[in-house]
Amino acid sequence: MIVPVILAGGSGTRLWPLSRQSYPKQFLHLVDPKYTMLQLTLKRLDNFPKSVLPPIIVCNETHRFIVAEQLRQIDIENASIILEPCAKNTAPAITLAALQAQELHPNQQISLLVLSADHYIADVFAFQKAILLAEQQAIREKIVVFGIAPTEPHTGYGYIRLDQPVEEESVYQLDKFVEKPDLLTAHQYVSSKNYLWNSGMFMFRTSLFLQELQQFQKDIYENCLKAWKNKTVDLDFIRVSLQDFEKCPENSIDYAIMENTAKGMIVCLDAGWNDLGSWLSLWQSNTKDQNQNVIFGDVIAEQSQGNYIHSSSRLVTVLGIENLIIVETKDAVLIANKEKSQEIKKIVQQLKNEQRVEFSQHREIIRPWGKYDCIDIGERYQVKRITVNAKAKLSLQLHHHRAEHWVVVKGTAKVTHGEKQYYVTENESTFIPVGAVHSLQNPGSIPLELIEIQSGSYLGEDDIVRLKDDYGRI
Repeated sequence: MIVPVILAGGSGTRLWPLSRQSYPKQFLHLVDPKYTMLQLTLKRLDNFPKSVLPPIIVCNETHRFIVAEQLRQIDIENASIILEPCAKNTAPAITLAALQAQELHPNQQISLLVLSADHYIADVFAFQKAILLAEQQAIREKIVVFGIAPTEPHTGYGYIRLDQPVEEESVYQLDKFVEKPDLLTAHQYVSSKNYLWNSGMFMFRTSLFLQELQQFQKDIYENCLKAWKNKTVDLDFIRVSLQDFEKCPENSIDYAIMENTAKGMIVCLDAGWNDLGSWLSLWQSNTKDQNQNVIFGDVIAEQSQGNYIHSSSRLVTVLGIENLIIVETKDAVLIANKEKSQEIKKIVQQLKNEQRVEFSQHREIIRPWGKYDCIDIGERYQVKRITVNAKAKLSLQLHHHRAEHWVVVKGTAKVTHGEKQYYVTENESTFIPVGAVHSLQNPGSIPLELIEIQSGSYLGEDDIVRLKDDYGRI
């Protein structure tokens, strides 16, 4: 049996301004209007010819409700969502998943299929065929990495060197891993035909992985085991001990296991793989029009070729341009040469250095109960458009520095104001003064939409004192 392990903790800063720290690329609709990258990763295992057990998702604290909601949207039930208390790279993250699989399926031979939540794969049939080959090697007590035949001398990927082929087609012994090369070395790798790109996807038996980890990286194993034993379960989430986990060395599975094990194997994957690590790769992976433009949203393009143009909230028009990246969001616009897309991280670093909010979050903020969009802000006031999901409820809270006026636009709100509870329907409003204990609930079956006008001396989100919360955020 196979247990998918989805690593969903990346930040995706090279796809700014769409991908941001609070809502990175794995949760976005980048290649499919219906499914996010995380959802596509899981959907690729639909109709798999062998038994696939519920997945294990490893993500960080900030994204836990996004993950839970996106799993719910595609009817994934009984998934394990493990929250990393701090980032320690892939080896500790996979170790936590292996310990969970061992706990869920004791005395069973389980193969873990480790996938990244943000990869694009065009040919799902070829992908599933490669998984079946990898599972055969896992059953034989091998640790498999999926290798990608390079299409260019790429300097942004790690490489793996092929050793001897085995009897199965497209399966080789692993010789060694090599770091991201310079351009000259990458040319040599590609021309030699002995190197593949390291996809960052793996498959192995749970027991073998933990056994190899104890042998080569005892510190990782012991600290992860302590963190796991001291875990707590919070709603749908598994929280491991921060005190124990932060002692764990930071290391990738490449360094921790694959460069040390004698049991490494390579399965060649020819399925239109792309890690979507830049706007250029996103242009390469999406459907293009007759002028080789990739267009999302409300865009008019005239006499323009080879561009990636993404409009999120308004009309974008272009005339006579070539090979550009143009991305519009509600609070930022990026215009870049397509060939410079790997250097966008310099802009992101500048935003981070200047502590600009655009570095970390979008104007529209996702919450476990719904979302809000800050549509106007000025001295001593702020206006938000708030959407509360059906049957959802905000925390019971108060503010020391601001008052709030709510105007219901759609649906019905159940309001708690001090000792009183009452309903506010469409075209009605209510006022919450400074210091008043209050809460907002959507008792209906459709989303509740309202406009919130805040006024006061301080309007920051940290002026929220939560007294009771259904989502454990007190």
